Amino acid sequence: MASGSGSAPLSSIDDRGERVQARDKISPKNSYGLRTDVAWEHGVSVDGSSRNIQCKYCLNVYKGGTTRFKHHLAGIGNDARACNVVPDDVKMKIYKILHDFNTKKLKKENTTKYNGDRGVQISESGKRKCDELVEGPSEASATRAKRSIQSNHNNTFNKCLTEDACLDIASFFYNNEIPFTAVKSEEFTKMCESISRHGLGFKPPSFHDLRGKLLKKKVEMTHKVLDEHKASWRKTGCTITTDGWTDRRRRMTILNFFVNSPKGTVFLKSIDASSICKTSEKIFQIVDEVVEEVGEENVIQVITDNAANYKAAGELLMQKRKRLYWTPCAAHCINLMLKDFEKKLPLHKEAIAQGKKITTYIYSTVGLKTLLHQFTGGADLIRPGTTQSASSYLTLGCLQDKRGALIKMFADLQWKNSQFAKTKMGKDIEKLIIEKGFWNDVLNCLRGAY
Repeated sequence: MASGSGSAPLSSIDDRGERVQARDKISPKNSYGLRTDVAWEHGVSVDGSSRNIQCKYCLNVYKGGTTRFKHHLAGIGNDARACNVVPDDVKMKIYKILHDFNTKKLKKENTTKYNGDRGVQISESGKRKCDELVEGPSEASATRAKRSIQSNHNNTFNKCLTEDACLDIASFFYNNEIPFTAVKSEEFTKMCESISRHGLGFKPPSFHDLRGKLLKKKVEMTHKVLDEHKASWRKTGCTITTDGWTDRRRRMTILNFFVNSPKGTVFLKSIDASSICKTSEKIFQIVDEVVEEVGEENVIQVITDNAANYKAAGELLMQKRKRLYWTPCAAHCINLMLKDFEKKLPLHKEAIAQGKKITTYIYSTVGLKTLLHQFTGGADLIRPGTTQSASSYLTLGCLQDKRGALIKMFADLQWKNSQFAKTKMGKDIEKLIIEKGFWNDVLNCLRGAY
């Protein structure tokens, strides 16, 4: 039936009335004093509003209203972290409420109204959702919900276990002064994987196990690996390399011998040469014994330092062993070249001395080091190398890389207003940094060394 010209259609009035009634029914649900939402049975308002709710179980505060708080209790969604201490019956109850709400929402989304009449078309998925809404969730749906809750429970539990394990590992490193670089080794990763495969109840080795049966077993395994390398030496040949170590007071000298082949490099032995005079004949005798141990037919070359006594020992070795070659160490040769640059070239000598002067002055005071890190982003100017000569040129390279930061530092008001800028040494360092002559010398040195 058509309505009058001044009145609205009946359907519009009914729809508007339904919306008003729904709004009147829902609005007081979370209003202060009239909170009937199930979330308030498990949470407390922090500031009197319905936005900030404190969980009664974990005591954490969640912002965003009751919906986000219910996600926290049910352990679903990405907008709130799951509660770890909520009882299972509460968790299932909240989950069912959210599941029913989403089901009704899907039913509404899958309902399509025709323009010609008021007929309703529901898709197959919508029918399935509606059937679950009327008749209750199917067995498969209930199973999926149960698995979802269990999965979230397991993920949270595993996350806590992982965090506790990592804290225990960190405490082991800290309390025993173990270098952090140890975590980069393959043995550390393999150890953690073996422990995790064992599962609960793993009993670690005792002190006597480590120094007794386990040590013997590891030595046997090492000998087996060495036998595999020896078999490779007979097929492809190998290279013997020697490296000497001397303490700062030159009271002790250790000669280390390594054998390299396509299969890899292995440590062969160490010899205490502290009581041996380092003549070419003595060095030749030691190296010759190592060649005999490896097998002359397996050795292609012997690599030693380029010092005069090692060079003479190499010549003696080639005279006796006609099938091998003596080769000087390339790294040692480069180090000797850099040392000659620093000693015999005035440009290099002066630039390295000025670079050491700058770094020594800045790193001698905590205040200057802190000021430096503000302009370099925490980077340092000193880069240590394997030898002293290499360290000198690596430090020049760091100075060149941080040139802009150093110029800004000595032109900044923090430096100008500091007490260091008023001293003679401070003025000399500032002049050295600001002028272009020093930087040109550094660049020329690096071009010659690199």
